[in-house]
Amino acid sequence: MKKSVILGALTVAGLGVGAAHAATVDDVKARGKLNCGVTTGLVGFAAPDANGNWEGFDVGVCRAVAAAVLGDPMAVEFVPTTGKTRFTALASGEIDMLARNTTWTFSRDVDLKFTFVGVNYYDGQGFLVPKALGVTSAKDLDGATVCIQTGTTTELNLADFFRANNISYEPVPIETNAEGQQQYLAGACDTYTTDASGLAATRATFEAPNEHVLLPEIISKEPLGPLVRHGDDQWADVVRWTLNALITAEELGVTSANVGEMSMEAGGNPEINRLLGTEGNLGEMLGLSADWAKNAIAAGGNYGELFEKNIGENTPIGLARGLNAQWTEGGLIYSPPFR
Repeated sequence: MKKSVILGALTVAGLGVGAAHAATVDDVKARGKLNCGVTTGLVGFAAPDANGNWEGFDVGVCRAVAAAVLGDPMAVEFVPTTGKTRFTALASGEIDMLARNTTWTFSRDVDLKFTFVGVNYYDGQGFLVPKALGVTSAKDLDGATVCIQTGTTTELNLADFFRANNISYEPVPIETNAEGQQQYLAGACDTYTTDASGLAATRATFEAPNEHVLLPEIISKEPLGPLVRHGDDQWADVVRWTLNALITAEELGVTSANVGEMSMEAGGNPEINRLLGTEGNLGEMLGLSADWAKNAIAAGGNYGELFEKNIGENTPIGLARGLNAQWTEGGLIYSPPFR
């Protein structure tokens, strides 16, 4: 009962704000900066460095949107949000978009009145345990204490998994990834569960990461991606096609290193020309400059560059492309055509 009341309240908030903020692109241009909601800190995806500068895979999406709209990837105000506060921040207009580990679900899309503009990371929920626990399967966790972030799909998936396997658990509620890491390392819970990518990122920050293992089970589908409010199709198009520009750039071999040169080439691939604004009027259709996508790609690189630099196999996070490989390489990363 409580849950439906909360969802209903957020729905009303989302509806009210949808109408009030039907020109987000104009708001962002007038303000001169993008307000982007991110996590409170997940290394590789979104976290401030020692100087307080935000870095990461999701941060790269925010900067690409700022570059597309404002021509400046640094014109971003990063707003940390938790699993509980993220939707209120978006519905209320505190942020223009949410780019953090948020799963696209039916109720969030339909009932909470948000628009998911695409998927930038295909994930699934996993379990992290100390090697010393001697557990090799999540099905061996009967009676375990489990650190779980409240207000997340992981909370619901956890209940479903244990119920389906007729085993019990004791939840240890947490608000943020930092709190989850602290509680887990302090021994307050036997296992920490969240998106597998988040677990890999968290383990990479441990003093002895090799003393902890990710169990083999992936118990859910977690398509993660940026989202905006319902009721502002122009803004949704801007964020959606900025993400698609990064994806298409990788597919077509356009990188942060060669985007300037390729935008000056005469002839060549017609789709690259349309993407970079040297042919056609795609920027005009979005209400942006002709070089919007060029600026987005130059900001931090194409999709593959952002992946490899922040979370790829040569980083401490060490994630393989897997499902997040381009469709041409057997993955699910795919953009509609720029035409």
